[in-house]
Amino acid sequence: MAEEISAPESLPKTSKLPLVIGLVLALAGGVGGFYATWSGVILGSPEGVTQEKSAQNEIPNPFANIAYVEIEPMIISVSALPERKLLRFRAQLEVPEDYRADVTKVLPRVVDVLNSYLSALEVADLENQAALTRLRAQMLRRVQVVTGQGRVNDLLIMEFILT
Repeated sequence: MAEEISAPESLPKTSKLPLVIGLVLALAGGVGGFYATWSGVILGSPEGVTQEKSAQNEIPNPFANIAYVEIEPMIISVSALPERKLLRFRAQLEVPEDYRADVTKVLPRVVDVLNSYLSALEVADLENQAALTRLRAQMLRRVQVVTGQGRVNDLLIMEFILT
């Protein structure tokens, strides 16, 4: 008896269409669920959404509680070897209105700190293009240390001339 050896039958190829359809439906369901939750249709009330939108429309005026304290103009001698250089400096401090009197009270200390810092600079420190930004940040930090936490928001340089 001769046995016939038959070739293994090839398995029929399965279609990937159900997998693709399943992925598309899962993605659509995820996006729809996210939108329904985010918009407040599910787990939220329309009243909460309108209250939230009205609260966003009522942004308080950020300039309502701001005052400026002027620092008297200073002329500082900057160290330069061949010739004498002078720096003319004038600035204002941006403070909350509630702390204006406090900052004005310690203004002599602020002037002293700024004068000490600026007189320690060299001409090379001032000639760099990014010098003013760096110097402003350094001076603001020193002023904030002298005046106290939260009393000075910003240091505005009104005049900075090296002659």
